[in-house]
Amino acid sequence: MSHSGSHGTSNSNSNSNSNHVSSRRRFLGGAAGAAGAGVLGVLGLPGTASAAAAATGTLYIASDSTAQTYSSGYYPQAGWGQKLSSYFTSNITVANRAIGGRSSRSFIEQGRLAAIHQVIKAGDYLFVQFGHNDATVSNPERYTSPADYKEYLRNDYIRATRARGATPVVVTPVSRRSYNATTGKFNVSFPAYVDAAKAVAQEEGAPLVDLSAASRAYLDGIGVEASKGIFLWLTAGQYPNFPDGVQDNTHFQERGAVEMARLVARAVAGLGLPLSGEAVPGAR
Repeated sequence: MSHSGSHGTSNSNSNSNSNHVSSRRRFLGGAAGAAGAGVLGVLGLPGTASAAAAATGTLYIASDSTAQTYSSGYYPQAGWGQKLSSYFTSNITVANRAIGGRSSRSFIEQGRLAAIHQVIKAGDYLFVQFGHNDATVSNPERYTSPADYKEYLRNDYIRATRARGATPVVVTPVSRRSYNATTGKFNVSFPAYVDAAKAVAQEEGAPLVDLSAASRAYLDGIGVEASKGIFLWLTAGQYPNFPDGVQDNTHFQERGAVEMARLVARAVAGLGLPLSGEAVPGAR
């Protein structure tokens, strides 16, 4: 779901500390608006922003069914990318390109990453979350080994995105509803892929949103029964789109998508990126 709104400009003549956030936000547009700003503009280093540039940018999402936008015919099923725009200011447009059934490899092979790279600009962001379908050993079209997944993230999602002046953000795969009654905690979903994502982000110096850890901590906090209200657990007759009900431990209903989007925004707020100043993780 895209979200856009009015784009304000900041007073470029003020040097007061009170305008620190405003000046940080200008870097987002400065990187896109200043010809030749390159890496300096993307990083938002002092003196590299265009003083007149508006604080605007697009946040692209490359992911799977846990993040995708669903039509009303699937309500209340929703993905976290569908709800993300609510947790950023109107200066940020969310372009959710997530689609179900894709792995890091198949998203590339089907030309979906290339389509993003054709339009992404300096100052924009690419959030990448895969792992659920990469781990499907039984499906050759989707399966991608953790080692290959790591290199796709490195070369295709991180380096190729940076080559276009945009900022890649690695997102570890969101947790499934996989509960360990012995420990009383939720299990780490797709641990080999979580580890690979964290490792390549560190090796490449890429921003990391550890949604695996954040979602698991959230689920541990509410408990196994309450987690049914986060995932797509519906009773027969509860919703017209699911007349027979459903018990789905992977996908989210609307409340779950909202909570996962909030976790993403909260993590972004702490990353120290120009985008961080546009995150509104406390919004409802």
